[in-house]
Amino acid sequence: RLQESRERLSVCSKLCYAVGGAPYQITGCALGFFLQIYLLDVAQVDAFYASIILFVGRVWDAITDPMVGFFISKTPWTRFGRLMPWIMFSTPFAIISYFLIWYVPDISTGQVMWYLVFYCAFQTLVTCFHVPYSALTMFISREQSERDSATAYRMTVEVLGTVLGTAIQGQIVGKVDTPCVGSPFFFSLTNSSVAMEELNMTHDTGGLTDTRNAYMIAAGVIGGLYVLCAFILVLGVRERRESCELQSDEPVSFFQGLKLVMNHRPYIKLIAGFLFTSLAFMLLEGNFALFCTYTLGFRNEFQNILLAIMLSATLTIPFWQWFLTRFGKKSAVYVGISSAIPFLILVVLLDSNLFVTYLVAVAAGISVAAAFLLPWSMLPDVIDDFKLQHPSSHGHEAIFFSFYVFFTKFTAGVSLGISTLSLDFAGYQTRGCSQPDQVHFTLKMLVSAVPVGLILLSLLLFKLYPIDEEKRSKNKKALQDLR
Repeated sequence: RLQESRERLSVCSKLCYAVGGAPYQITGCALGFFLQIYLLDVAQVDAFYASIILFVGRVWDAITDPMVGFFISKTPWTRFGRLMPWIMFSTPFAIISYFLIWYVPDISTGQVMWYLVFYCAFQTLVTCFHVPYSALTMFISREQSERDSATAYRMTVEVLGTVLGTAIQGQIVGKVDTPCVGSPFFFSLTNSSVAMEELNMTHDTGGLTDTRNAYMIAAGVIGGLYVLCAFILVLGVRERRESCELQSDEPVSFFQGLKLVMNHRPYIKLIAGFLFTSLAFMLLEGNFALFCTYTLGFRNEFQNILLAIMLSATLTIPFWQWFLTRFGKKSAVYVGISSAIPFLILVVLLDSNLFVTYLVAVAAGISVAAAFLLPWSMLPDVIDDFKLQHPSSHGHEAIFFSFYVFFTKFTAGVSLGISTLSLDFAGYQTRGCSQPDQVHFTLKMLVSAVPVGLILLSLLLFKLYPIDEEKRSKNKKALQDLR
């Protein structure tokens, strides 16, 4: 009891720790929901090149996660800890690169390279923040209950961060009417790209300039929040070296540790399940703004619909924390993630209806909350199980977290690149007031049929995950005896 009392975290510490998760979610949500439509309709990048930017950026983001995990494992302990220096030094450079993503350069050539370079640079720098922050879960306490509680605080703030990202970006940008190009003979022309060029030359660009300014204002506000949250995290959280180490043995090398981690079956089964879950929700996130704008016809409402998703997710995080405590984490996975399926089907079967769309948004938010909370709540259980099987091997927390993020981001990059490329093949028209029927069909597949299939596949994989509540209790007692 004395040991558990010493390991307890104050509410203030949990809140400061939780606030550190907001920057990644605020920026990630803004990029996830708005970057595709920004590149296509505001920066006016060709759909093919936009798919290249999104694909290469996300794949590079995935590659940097294990790279950063490797360098963290080689980082010596300092008086600030081993993880905190990464967070402190990456923050200012991340803010600069994030702002430049939302800036339209006045250059005739090289625009694609501009967005690719700064998108990749930001993904690298935010990885230098997020990977050590994720691994920090294992360094704040040895008690499972305290880590789970801190994770619940973190997930609540992170989902609140997605609300802020959606609200700031959506409301600022939504106040400006982005001009679209329409013509009664628009889609009947043989060479639609030539027609678009002629129409763009004669179309008033004043509204487009206001839209570009709005995106930069939103980027400045989000950058300020990023700095504030990083400041609170560094000042309010103590990184405890003794919280993760069972013995004083020298840790094995990174590549030996990587081999051990990748041979740990519960880890592979867990990341396989959440891999497809993340893919489903990232496809929905990346294409939902276009779906609302063109297929449903809610051009002036999509930012509010996105906000409804995130608010619903924020409000239901405490419910899912209670649910997993009461019924177990595997049960929470089955119930939480599957709850969005009927609503995702409903939104494409019924005619465009604003009430039904908001209903689907709320239901999707409930599932998003479960998908946010559960991976980060279950990963520490896998690490505890690994420690029991390899008691002499320690210091691999960053590997567990970074490779989970790596697999998720890599496949997400592939899927988002393919989805944008699919819109190009379907005949997506930049800044068009309407789109061809093939684009509407493609968007329906990307926000409904494909996510539903991925969710069903993930639920089948979770059946193979071996760590249930009984196994967790046994591991907790064994770890206490080992310490």
